[in-house]
Parts: sequence; C-alpha cells; structure tokens
Amino acid sequence: MSDEIYADGVGEITITGSIVRIDFVSLSPEERDQNNNPKAVFRQRVIMPVDAFANSMDLLQKALNGLVEAGAIRRVADMPKAPVAEIGREAASAVNASPNFN
Repeated sequence: MSDEIYADGVGEITITGSIVRIDFVSLSPEERDQNNNPKAVFRQRVIMPVDAFANSMDLLQKALNGLVEAGAIRRVADMPKAPVAEIGREAASAVNASPNFN
C-alpha cells in the first residue's frame, strides 16, 4: 500500500539550479495566527528536476482545464467581481481560495 498525504495547498515553490522543491501545507488544528485562523504548516516536500516540474505543470493545467470545462470550478478571471474561484454546486459548497488558480 502506498502512503497518501493530504495537503490544503502549496506553501512555497523553490527553484535552485535544476532542482524544484514544492512544499505542501495543511491547516493546523492547534496553531493559530493573530486573527485566530488556522495557520498553514509544512507537511511534505516534493523535490524534482526542472524538466519533470515543467511536465507536471502541463499535466496540472490539463486537469484544471478539465475541471473548468466540467463546470466544477470557474476561473477567477471569468467571474465578475469575485475574489476567489468558486467550486460548482454539485462538487461542493466551499470556496477555493488558493492563489494557485488565479
């Protein structure tokens, strides 16, 4: 059986030479910021060569386009006066505030 890691988002992407490091974060159940919101804390890092990162970005873009075409999400640019991408009613009632979908 393979290990699975849940992440609420990408915290940081660092490129050093030909290596890309992607840090995944999750909202902490214990740690809070000054507004009493859960803090994003480091969970896992993926390290890959630049060419593998470029290929994965192409695959992620295709997946995003499929979600848009299916109506599961809408791009921020397509939404008048909306600050975040909205998830389709049939997918969920939550809002995706990830800056990765801008």
